[in-house]
Amino acid sequence: MRPLSLGKIEVFPLADESLGVRSMALGVATPDVTVLFDAGVSLAPKRFGLPPHPLEFAAAKGARERITDFARRSDIVTVSHYHLDHYTPSFTSYYEWSSSELFERTYAGKLVLVKKPDATVSFNQRRRAHALLGDLEGVGARVVEADGLRLVWGRTFIEALGPFPHGSERPMGKVLAFIVEYGSERVLFAPDVQGPADPAAAEAIAALRPTLLIVGGPPLYLEGRKVQKELVDRGLESLSLLSKLSKLVLSHHSLRCEGWRERMAERGVSAATYAGLLGLEEQLLEARRRALYRERPPPQEFLRWLREPKEGRGPPPLSE
Repeated sequence: MRPLSLGKIEVFPLADESLGVRSMALGVATPDVTVLFDAGVSLAPKRFGLPPHPLEFAAAKGARERITDFARRSDIVTVSHYHLDHYTPSFTSYYEWSSSELFERTYAGKLVLVKKPDATVSFNQRRRAHALLGDLEGVGARVVEADGLRLVWGRTFIEALGPFPHGSERPMGKVLAFIVEYGSERVLFAPDVQGPADPAAAEAIAALRPTLLIVGGPPLYLEGRKVQKELVDRGLESLSLLSKLSKLVLSHHSLRCEGWRERMAERGVSAATYAGLLGLEEQLLEARRRALYRERPPPQEFLRWLREPKEGRGPPPLSE
């Protein structure tokens, strides 16, 4: 995989919605240190009333392979918060394309910077955190609660920012962002801030003037249903500001809507995607799930697999 080079910082887009899965997994390497940000992959169990298409499972498998491969060379792995598309669980699930073996290959012996599982995250996230932290201890990872942390690694500076609201702080809690600085270049990774929807978070990010900003955009597909229109509007306003200050890479929630580019254009937002950075065509598979079922109906073998009990079920039958 060819990285994006910013001076002596290399950026590796690994997995996100433009590459067919729910994720924001990103690799960043300097001459001193290699960091794997948020080593998670997930598929929405239902969208438009439909389970994931075979192409989505194939994308999850490929994404997990890229993440696991990058983990081998990484010194640090982050967990910005405890949603399953932002870390690798130790259980077997093909919706996360995870297993105990892949968990160990991702985290064993690594420095793992985690969001403090305190009252700033939801009850369900605290429960997942408890399980994850125990599993990390079991594979010899060195776990550090990263809230407020600033690391110096050779000539590289790494800082945990926030925590910032996950769009709206209630009920989703807060997430960490991270900035990597080497020389005059700064790469800022801001997952799940939804724009940011929080004006204070947008101001904090803008003040840092990153060279490259990778940000989770507002959930356009939930606007007016599960997410208030006001929050989406605030996220779009933030993106309009930030796109004028930094090279912007838009990821995650916004790309679950096929019409995301038109919405960004209405606000004058210019943004790249993970796929675009790699010179690939965007694969908005979740956003196109209904069309995929219509245009490429899954074979009966796959539909039978979906009906099998999840416990002990093997991998989905995928045509190569």
